[in-house]
Amino acid sequence: MLRWTDLAEVPADFGPTVVTIGNFDGVHRGHVAVCRAIAERAREEHARAVAVTFDPHPVAVHRPDEAPELLTGVADRLELLAETGLDAVLLLPYSLEFAQQTPDEFVRRYLVEGLRARRVVVGRDVRFGRGNAGTLDTMIELGERYGFVVEVVGDVGQTPHDGHARWSSTYVRELLATGDVAAAAAVLGRPHRLRGVVVHGDARGRELGFPTANLGPAADGTPVQGMVPADGVYAGWLRRPGRETDAVLPAAVSIGTNPTFDGAERRVEAYVLDRTDLDLYGEEVVLELVERLRPTLRFDGPDAIERLVATMHDDVARARVALGVARPASPAAG
Repeated sequence: MLRWTDLAEVPADFGPTVVTIGNFDGVHRGHVAVCRAIAERAREEHARAVAVTFDPHPVAVHRPDEAPELLTGVADRLELLAETGLDAVLLLPYSLEFAQQTPDEFVRRYLVEGLRARRVVVGRDVRFGRGNAGTLDTMIELGERYGFVVEVVGDVGQTPHDGHARWSSTYVRELLATGDVAAAAAVLGRPHRLRGVVVHGDARGRELGFPTANLGPAADGTPVQGMVPADGVYAGWLRRPGRETDAVLPAAVSIGTNPTFDGAERRVEAYVLDRTDLDLYGEEVVLELVERLRPTLRFDGPDAIERLVATMHDDVARARVALGVARPASPAAG
């Protein structure tokens, strides 16, 4: 899949295209269904399928105090969009200056002249251009003026676990805020991801027999990408992009402040099951959260550490079950 951040990068002979526009945060099953549909339509019409998206999220520019916590960072958003069969993504830097374009200017510049759109696929609630003045009716009118067809896509999806009427990024955020990563996965079509660089922590996990990979910001200050769900212990997978060995590892993931040790900083820590030999410091990893095992607990009293360690052993056992991972065989006695 081709990736552009400026119209100047789009080849002059690229197109015609079938285009869809959106934030695509989380790239949930509804987004995937739409992108796959336009990819199929593009093939039928001997065109190219393109998604136009934005970074940062427009709300973060116009109303920063109301900006949603993003489900995915840019790297994961592009990776997931690539899996839908799109030919290209135009990732536009969103700014107050960009937002000053009229609906006509945006459509003419990006869809008509830049991408040579033959068909534009949007939702009924589409808004675009200065002050969100552009509506579905505006897009249809501009399509008639500039020679492209507007196709309207309705709400897509229904989660199997509760019959919720619509797959949406907002709904996924609500589920993650309660720690229900299994329900979130039903909407996303995959486990929820966190991406970050492994940094040094307090080494308490190692002292207790459970060395953990602590996710932190990258060297350039980029924070952990992906919405961090409610505090608790989760079963999941630690993925190491670009690795051929030890690329996908089962893990128990702790999210919280380590209340037993009076911690104040909220952390994401992953213990790779049965591994004490891994050196992950400085490496970018991806955590995929499969199931919440329990909420965060605080242990007090003279036997607090003993009870904490016993609980951590139980967490590991439950993570094995959730992930379908067998306990390693004990070495033969000799």
